[in-house]
Amino acid sequence: MKYVMFICTPVGGAELGPAEIAEDPRFTSYLHEVRTRDVVRGGARLRPAADATTVRVQGDEVLLSDGPFAETKEYIAGFDVIEVADLDEAIALASRHPATLAGGSVEVRPVWE
Repeated sequence: MKYVMFICTPVGGAELGPAEIAEDPRFTSYLHEVRTRDVVRGGARLRPAADATTVRVQGDEVLLSDGPFAETKEYIAGFDVIEVADLDEAIALASRHPATLAGGSVEVRPVWE
């Protein structure tokens, strides 16, 4: 089954860029595991929530606002698309993700196929 793992970071938490992630042993170990197991089908690290633009439509008017769509304690910092046997395996993988180990969370959601 395919799942998307939404990687959530606490607001005000450390904002690691791609270069910092590449040097962080927690991430390099995790990335080595998922690549060795060949379970990742895609994903991306997202820019900070402050760089977001929210689009709404009211009638014929397109309304734009800077920032994320809602005030939250966490924001989505990235996502991985994984293909594993079942939800238990997806949860096990998410529980080892560096984001969960650093005080963030990972939302695991099945993909419609």
